[in-house]
Amino acid sequence: MGKTAAVVLAWLWKRGWRQGGRAQPPDQQTPRRLVYCLPMRVLVEQTHQNVQGWLENLGILGESGEGKVSVHLLMGGSEDVAQATWAEYPEEDMVLIGTQDMLLSRALMRGYGMSRYQWPVHFAWLHNDAFWVFDEVQLMGPGLPTSVQLEAFRRHFSLARTSRSLWVSATLSRDWLTTVDLDAHALAVHGLSEEERQSPAVRQRIQATKHLRRAGVSLSSAAKKDLPEYVQTLAQQIRAIHKPGSTTLVIVNTVERAQAVYRALRPISPADKRKQTPAFSGQLEAELILIHSRFRGPDRRAQEAKLSAPVSEQGRIVVATQAIEAGVDMTCRTLFAELAPWSSLVQRFGRCNRYGECNDSGGADIYWIDIADDKDAAQPYAMEALAAARGKLQNLTSASPDDLPPTDEAAPLHPVIRRKDFLDLFNTDPDLSGFDVDIAPYVRDADDADVLIFWRNFGDDPNEPLQSGPGRDELCRAGLGAARELLKRLEYGQAWRWDPLARRWQVQTENDRLRPGMTLLLAAEAGGYGLELGLSADLKTPVPPIAQPAAVEEALEAYDDEHRSLLEKPVALPVHLADVESEARVLCQALPSAHCDAIIRAARWHDLGKAHEAFQNMLRAAHERAAGERLGDGFWAKAGGRPGRKPGRPRYFLRRPDGEEIERPHFRHELASALAWLATQNHAADETTNLIAYLIAAHHGKVRLSLRALPEEKEAPDGCLFARGVWEGDVLPEMQFSDGETVPACTLRLDLMKLGESPQGPSWTTRTRRLLNALGPFKLAWCEALVRVADWRASRKEQA
Repeated sequence: MGKTAAVVLAWLWKRGWRQGGRAQPPDQQTPRRLVYCLPMRVLVEQTHQNVQGWLENLGILGESGEGKVSVHLLMGGSEDVAQATWAEYPEEDMVLIGTQDMLLSRALMRGYGMSRYQWPVHFAWLHNDAFWVFDEVQLMGPGLPTSVQLEAFRRHFSLARTSRSLWVSATLSRDWLTTVDLDAHALAVHGLSEEERQSPAVRQRIQATKHLRRAGVSLSSAAKKDLPEYVQTLAQQIRAIHKPGSTTLVIVNTVERAQAVYRALRPISPADKRKQTPAFSGQLEAELILIHSRFRGPDRRAQEAKLSAPVSEQGRIVVATQAIEAGVDMTCRTLFAELAPWSSLVQRFGRCNRYGECNDSGGADIYWIDIADDKDAAQPYAMEALAAARGKLQNLTSASPDDLPPTDEAAPLHPVIRRKDFLDLFNTDPDLSGFDVDIAPYVRDADDADVLIFWRNFGDDPNEPLQSGPGRDELCRAGLGAARELLKRLEYGQAWRWDPLARRWQVQTENDRLRPGMTLLLAAEAGGYGLELGLSADLKTPVPPIAQPAAVEEALEAYDDEHRSLLEKPVALPVHLADVESEARVLCQALPSAHCDAIIRAARWHDLGKAHEAFQNMLRAAHERAAGERLGDGFWAKAGGRPGRKPGRPRYFLRRPDGEEIERPHFRHELASALAWLATQNHAADETTNLIAYLIAAHHGKVRLSLRALPEEKEAPDGCLFARGVWEGDVLPEMQFSDGETVPACTLRLDLMKLGESPQGPSWTTRTRRLLNALGPFKLAWCEALVRVADWRASRKEQA
């Protein structure tokens, strides 16, 4: 049994699951969400497939909401916005599998590849009731100290539910897990016992015969002019040494070199065949596979599927990057590996004669390729780490696990996130220049930081008609350097980025800032990608777009987005408020906490601000466009529509007695709801009142810790305060709940925007900061997420 199976099956057992269902009460100290964090995407999909298979064999695999164990890929893409996702079922057991980019960015409240307005929900579920498993930690880079710091923060701040962390690797040094806020020597260590090591099955692997020698080629320079000679020489040696009927694995340190070696190994023309030496003849028909992390999902899966197919008579040559050195369940007879840090080399050696299958036929052969002491050639690693690994290799002739020296290299120096910086990330508003705090240094090395790219045919402008967000299979990861190289070659108007405030795609040029996690839309004719090679800036042939699932249409979420209010069936406001309150009660019964009363009260009040004239006018106009009829009297929470008819872009406005319409761009009903709540409480500043106000305001993720006007807002007359479409002095009309309770008409005041004390008491910033200090980020996000999930569930059931 591998370590992944050991962890997953042990977690299932502790949660009470047995063959066919849950047979025992779950262990209360074992979190219900198993979060499996992997350093590379190629490992994620393999792990996802394995876990699904185990659950299916046990008869307990299900979808979210079915009361079984569901499995989810956190890979970014617009499915998280358009569909009911894992986040709607926090009371169920589930396995979340993703790359460190996607998972750690969510844990830092800056989730890559997803709607910024859902960041707080994912943050809540990933820190509370979550069992984190960090696998292949030697590949995590800065993500490793970040994972340790997050565990330290969870031990420092209060949690709503228990969470734990487990770090897993065949080459783990305990010292790597020591940070300024956590001493690794206080952690428990688990490994094979001596009895287990002496079992025949284990001995066959740890004593597998692996002959180790230095290759007859080395990388002396990273200069482009020197690369062809290195690649051709390496390709010749691979052809000469490859044994028919077996697998040869070649692992190099960069995608660019992997693509170059793959190109050099491709079958040559008949004319060139006549020129080859006898030593190379007959070796060119081996199946050739390229594995790296810069493929789109379907293309990558097609390559990986070949690895599990039977090896042909001519054999197979696999060219790969670090994407294959860990976690991928494959073995080979011959291995070529570029010099890498010792822990990575040990992992690479583990892909050769993995099961001891070559022991009875003379063993396997490993050739390590030296790299010059040159900073550029050593990339993405440090020269010092390569020098230390070279020192260990010099006198080694066997790479059998029992013969390899232990991993004793010091932990690399990486940025370490501190407690204050982490708390600052709880505020999800961009700064005044429109940018977010850059978390990339805490997630992945700068050279490995990624953007997401997808290709479409959209004519001259993706806004006419508006292109929806990408499906998961459309996305291709690109390092910042590779993305810059590609953008440098493109023409103006071939690359675009989504602007959620303007609700449109904006042109991206080579001079515009690239941020890790950013998603770029490229014109298909721009090229930059091939089905065989993956991402490559020099490819100029058009890229075949991947057909987009209908389910992700209209998936891009903007600040003014109202996709949860503009639906198919109209719903009266009192009915919706009662439905959300009911869902909140159900959630609080399943997940009890000391703040359930505040959560339920916030759910009851969350949409009261929809009674505002600006929102009601928007809703009625949208319903008339989409349904072809007018809404009835009273206050409404949801507009309806007929299939095939769209409500158009939300337009908030007030109508004067003379018929003139006064627009209120960026109106947020949840701010009006929170202001009304505070007004009915005489602007009390106690913790419970503030918590309910915050939960009401934050239930769309758009009004949270700060309160200020946005660009393009219409300025209120006579110097009145204004923010998010609400003006000082607006009147919210009297509204009656479905149970008969009446909220009297109230005037909305915005003195809360000002710093310091006002007639309304402490400012909004002071109130929310006090809450954050009192509850801590994890409990506050937990309460926030429960209110939002109650709203989502009620809205979905109302449309059933």
